[in-house]
Amino acid sequence: MFNLLLSILLWVPPQAQVASKVEWLSATTHDFGDIKRGVPAKVDFRFKNISQDTLLIDNVRASCSCTASDWSEEVVVPGREGVIGIEYDAKREGYFSKKINVFFSGQRKPEKLTIEGYVE
Repeated sequence: MFNLLLSILLWVPPQAQVASKVEWLSATTHDFGDIKRGVPAKVDFRFKNISQDTLLIDNVRASCSCTASDWSEEVVVPGREGVIGIEYDAKREGYFSKKINVFFSGQRKPEKLTIEGYVE
């Protein structure tokens, strides 16, 4: 009896998978390879709105201040494409791997992007 009660109390209903509202047209990880120190490196991540609703990029957050982002504040209508530009400042020598979270309107979990490379 106790086991039955315990299993009922601990049962957590499965959460529905929230489908992404975007399809990434470029890889979500970009390797710059070897780059020169002090010469910023830039990449554009392209996506397509695959939802039935208009889409807006609410925010783009990088894991450090060495990574800057650029995106349009215009609405992306269903079926259209958008671009998020990411720039790494390349001020420190050595290997780097930086995570970027992209927050789209109406989507609770961020989309994840990564840049990496080696600064000489």
